[in-house]
Amino acid sequence: QVQLVESGGGLVQAGGTLRLSCTASGSDLRNYAVGWYRQTPGLEREKSELVAYITSGGTTEYAEFVKGRFIISRDNAKNTVYLQMNSLKSEDTFVYYCRIWSVTMDYWGKGTLVTVAS
Repeated sequence: QVQLVESGGGLVQAGGTLRLSCTASGSDLRNYAVGWYRQTPGLEREKSELVAYITSGGTTEYAEFVKGRFIISRDNAKNTVYLQMNSLKSEDTFVYYCRIWSVTMDYWGKGTLVTVAS
């Protein structure tokens, strides 16, 4: 059974940094594209907005609102994908989810809350 576990969220001051981690069990993340999404607490996870993703080949894409501030990366040895978040703003306050998907499957983690105080 595939499980994704996010960690690294918390409370940070505006302008600060956080690094989120998404660690998988039951699946080798190197075989999949991995995305980070974000959603207002209490709203449907599957309707989250895409923040960034990284393909199995290492290609990365970012939403315009995080370009130049966030960096997605992967450590295949640790079966983990990271989201380095710099220059955080109050409007980055969301629950952050990671997701892996293919034609035949779609898995989400339970999320980690990021709160940016202005």
